Amino acid sequence: MPDHIALIAHDGKKDEMVAFARAHRDGLAQFRLVATGSTGRLVAQETGLEVQTFRHGPAGGDVQIAAEVIAGKIAAVFFFVEPMDVHPHDPDIQTLLRICNIENVPLATNPATAELVMCGFRGGVV
Repeated sequence: MPDHIALIAHDGKKDEMVAFARAHRDGLAQFRLVATGSTGRLVAQETGLEVQTFRHGPAGGDVQIAAEVIAGKIAAVFFFVEPMDVHPHDPDIQTLLRICNIENVPLATNPATAELVMCGFRGGVV
């Protein structure tokens, strides 16, 4: 089974990602964490979790994580998106989302879905 979880958050959602990571610190610590640049640095700084960082999303970080999904390393992607903003790197975002669907990798685009994925990893019931 893949042993990595990918963390990505648009700028307006980084606080939500940090809050989620704090609330699920013990569960996330059971995985190797990878993230786009600023999200990874922020989560590591605020939680003490070890996070391998890739490039900033607009600079190719989303595509780097998509490659990790294709390689079979990613158990789930938590990508907290800001749906009301326009993103110049939207093609990269869509590539990542499409790859998760092709590879059947759980993809949580908001904290509520991420909670359910974490619950599933614990074998719990919501």
